Amino acid sequence: MKFSLPLRSLYRCPQCRTRSAASRQNVSVPRPFSTASSRQAIAAPAIDFSSTDNLPPPNVQNARVVPASPSYFSGRPDFTDNLLSLQALLRKYQTLPTVTPGQAPRVAWRTVSQYRLLVGEPVRASKYHQVIEVLKRLNQIHPAVMPPDLQQAMQIYKRDVNPYAVVKRPAIIDTDGRACGIGRRKSSSAKVFLVQGDGEVLVNGKSINDVFGRIHDRESALWPLKATNRIDKYNVWALVSGGGTTGQAEALTLGTAKALMVHEPDLKPALRRAGCVTRDPRRVERKKPGKLKARKMPAWVKR
Repeated sequence: MKFSLPLRSLYRCPQCRTRSAASRQNVSVPRPFSTASSRQAIAAPAIDFSSTDNLPPPNVQNARVVPASPSYFSGRPDFTDNLLSLQALLRKYQTLPTVTPGQAPRVAWRTVSQYRLLVGEPVRASKYHQVIEVLKRLNQIHPAVMPPDLQQAMQIYKRDVNPYAVVKRPAIIDTDGRACGIGRRKSSSAKVFLVQGDGEVLVNGKSINDVFGRIHDRESALWPLKATNRIDKYNVWALVSGGGTTGQAEALTLGTAKALMVHEPDLKPALRRAGCVTRDPRRVERKKPGKLKARKMPAWVKR
């Protein structure tokens, strides 16, 4: 036997009937507190910071010492502070008139080893190079408008020497008409004597063909003479040591160029365009422990 109840009796609970009855009688039912009102009820009273009398007493036991430098927790705090201060000065005075690098006052800056002793931190040479670049830019500001605070900030990076007293010793031609030039490349060094002649070349008392088997090495050794069309006007007598054939040949390039500039100083622009004047500082990178070569890592094996 089935009983059928009205839908109103099935889906309406007694509480709903109570609320509906109260609404029909216009009786207000109290609601719970909102979040905002509860927060206002439990919030602490506002602190008046205008006067120190109302402030709570300081808790010395829980006090924390705040470092004066923001880079205190870095590995090189003094170096970081110095670099940031110089960069701030550069941003402040970057609109001042400048002079060309050749007209700027000559300054002898501290070396990286001297700077390490000054700050007492293991500063890398590449990092200290950033400081030197900023100092060179600040040094290009016109001396007539150089601010006093900038001069004082740059003074700690200067060496206590007279840069104008350091004069390069001029190369001379001896009584036999020889000019000497020394060149280096990697671990090789070469001492080259250049004298006017008909193009004879001796390396360690031997012919250049016997010392350098590769054509590229022979051309590299005599490239300064070939680039200036002086291959048949000078005789070359050289002493080389250290390294391999490539390093010795490129050391001869620099030594021959220096000796040639003693005979004919006007050839320096042509030799510079030929790439014979600049010392090549590149060297083979050393092998590191735990690696197969300088940077090559061993193959990763899961098991």
